[in-house]
Amino acid sequence: MEYIAPLWSLTELHELIDRALAEDLLGGDVTSRAVIPQGTQAVAVGVAKKPVVVCGLSVLPYVFHRVDPTLEIKTFVHEGDAAQPKDILFRVSGLVHSILAAERVTLNILQHMSGIATLARQYADAVKGTKVRVVDTRKTLPGLRAFQRYAVQVGGCYNHRHHLGSGVLIKENHIRAAGGITQAIKRAHDHAAHTLRVEIEVTSMSELKEAIEAGAELVMVDNMTPEQVKEAVTWVNGRALVEASGGITLETVRGYAEAGVDIISVGALTHSVKAADISLLVDIEPEEGVS
Repeated sequence: MEYIAPLWSLTELHELIDRALAEDLLGGDVTSRAVIPQGTQAVAVGVAKKPVVVCGLSVLPYVFHRVDPTLEIKTFVHEGDAAQPKDILFRVSGLVHSILAAERVTLNILQHMSGIATLARQYADAVKGTKVRVVDTRKTLPGLRAFQRYAVQVGGCYNHRHHLGSGVLIKENHIRAAGGITQAIKRAHDHAAHTLRVEIEVTSMSELKEAIEAGAELVMVDNMTPEQVKEAVTWVNGRALVEASGGITLETVRGYAEAGVDIISVGALTHSVKAADISLLVDIEPEEGVS
């Protein structure tokens, strides 16, 4: 797959890793110190236990080297590769105390990002051959948005607005507070930057028609059936982009795509994804002269 640039800065990356390590290593690794002699060398490999789209490998060296800069890391797959059970994803060698100190944080990040990429690939495959883009939402874990949204891209899907300042999206509470659909759209055109497209959420054909007539440039049809969405797309007739949202699953996404929408948003890509099954297996290196 083509290169996808990380969505985080080095500062964000270091802050995430430092918080995670501080959380996990509070008081140190008392078990490893108690049962493994100091100076013991080891080689460990990261192994896929189930089929997975790999994501997060670019973060691994930063985690391991934050614990111990002398650790040596080698990867055997690339971001976005589809790995099978028993495939070796990476190898790390050096002091076993250091490897085990970084193990949980490393796997947490890799399993979470790979879980998102795996699910995103399934959604991307499900709508293949249609014009639609499957996108994520802002329903992300606090502090992890850039990492989760990168994983969505690695899996083959796309990102919705990154934060509240990156797009106008008028939802139910905005409409209530503004006094109605027409009033909300008018105020958005009057006060938002001209570079921002005005999107509004609607839940019925009557709301859709009012939104289009008021000048919406993108309409999010929320919690409609594929048949209702197809009717909405037909009525809009290219005057605005149409986004389908609300409870769309892997089983139903194809139907929404074939209804003719431009975008399908799926919060489940980030808010409730299952972690990928990846293990770290350690082998102790024999001392010199010992066979």
